[in-house]
Amino acid sequence: MVCGGFTCSKNTLAALNIFYILVSFVLVGVAAYARVVTVVTSLALVGGVISCGVFLFFTALIGLIGACRHHQVLLFFYMIILFLVFLVQFSLACACLAVNEEQREQLAKSGWDFSSNETRIIVQATSQCCGFKDQDRGQHPSCESLTCCAGSPAGCCSENSNSTLKNCPCSSCLEKLSDKINYGFKLTGGIGLFFSFTEILGVWITVRYRNQKNPQANPSSFL
Repeated sequence: MVCGGFTCSKNTLAALNIFYILVSFVLVGVAAYARVVTVVTSLALVGGVISCGVFLFFTALIGLIGACRHHQVLLFFYMIILFLVFLVQFSLACACLAVNEEQREQLAKSGWDFSSNETRIIVQATSQCCGFKDQDRGQHPSCESLTCCAGSPAGCCSENSNSTLKNCPCSSCLEKLSDKINYGFKLTGGIGLFFSFTEILGVWITVRYRNQKNPQANPSSFL
């Protein structure tokens, strides 16, 4: 059943914007979770989804006020902004889903390289891993405190680990976090893509609602 009345359109748009506010929290939460579980702080695509979530929150507030007041100017800007949010969110979601294994590794390596030594220590302790990758284990803090290094004479377990080693008893952090990185991208992309289509619905309802007259307003005015 199509909602064609003024009151119905108003209530639908208001409810949709309340839904968008909830969606914005979901997007920020899921994307933030993806960054936390991977412990990589420079995943640009995931960060972009977080930005979209924040931007969607403020856009939804504008839409909610515009819907309640039937404010033509607010509704116009809301409609334009919401469509732009859809384009950005849809693009980022598709990019997250389309990232292949090699690209995920490059993004994770970039995050590791730009992370502080303290962050790397936390990553290694949390995941019980040593170094980012087998070929470049030398670029990491000491792993001597890790359980996997207990009693091992391997060079990676010494205080000064500064060479490429192949016989480290600990797994590399890329190996330990690979599944989590993949899951983070897929989860963020899937949720972002799903909710992006509801924004097109919001644009359509806004266009319809703006062209309707308020039956309680002055008949000679079009508010």
